[in-house]
Amino acid sequence: MTRTRSPLLLVAALLAPAIAGLVVFRLYPIALAVSDSFFNMVRGHQVFVGVGNYLSLIADSAFWKSLQVTFWFNLLINPIQIALSLGLALLYVQKFRGIALYRFLFLIPIGVSLPVAVIIWRIMLSQDGLVNGLIGIAGIPAQPWLTSESFALYSIIAIATWKGISYWMIFIIGGLQNISTEIYEAARLDGAVAWQRLWHITIPLLRPTLLFVLVADVSINFLLFAPIFMLTQGGPADSTNVLMYEAYKSGFVFGDMGRAMAIIVVVVLILLVIVGLQFRLLNGKQEKK
Repeated sequence: MTRTRSPLLLVAALLAPAIAGLVVFRLYPIALAVSDSFFNMVRGHQVFVGVGNYLSLIADSAFWKSLQVTFWFNLLINPIQIALSLGLALLYVQKFRGIALYRFLFLIPIGVSLPVAVIIWRIMLSQDGLVNGLIGIAGIPAQPWLTSESFALYSIIAIATWKGISYWMIFIIGGLQNISTEIYEAARLDGAVAWQRLWHITIPLLRPTLLFVLVADVSINFLLFAPIFMLTQGGPADSTNVLMYEAYKSGFVFGDMGRAMAIIVVVVLILLVIVGLQFRLLNGKQEKK
């Protein structure tokens, strides 16, 4: 009995710090957000309003606008990031002259913190910045990348993509390295060309890795906040006002913490549904095969 309990106690002791961190930094904030979403501040006192904050969101045009922007943002950025990460990973594992330089350039975004990257891009995308200078050489007039309703969201997508693809590339590289070279050699002997090997061997065998990258990428982009806060503040004309920034404005600009927490809960629920569908669809395809 003592021998049986000793390993269990050892495992519990080793897992205790991780479990404590999960509870304090993940589960407790979620529980607090759910609890606070049922209250409103009235004259300095919390008043229980039940589902009132959620019902008010239904008739709130600002909420629906931010929901639309969030979905459009994710509909664009996630396929772009995953496709580019896969392409860079495939290039990264190749062997040709100058590959060391390419690998160095690919990994630069990982070494730059997000706030620093955002500041650099803000300077580059300014009216007299590097990007407008480069397109000016081709005779294209300067563009208001961050101050135009037509360009702002796509500029955020470009910045987030530049920062994220190298990170996701590393996971895909790990998946590629787990694929046996003998499979590719057999495919070559059977006459399979490069695109056939990619479609019929690489992508199917990368499915678990791609599923992880897809779920993690969607989760991070759905909760993206810092670039929008630092560059556009949800503007111009709410064109970059995603749900996370709408929640921030509600809680810390207008002092409506109940509405902010209700938005956060809605974001988490939507994210859980999306991730659940991704697991179901991709795992379902894998089981059929």
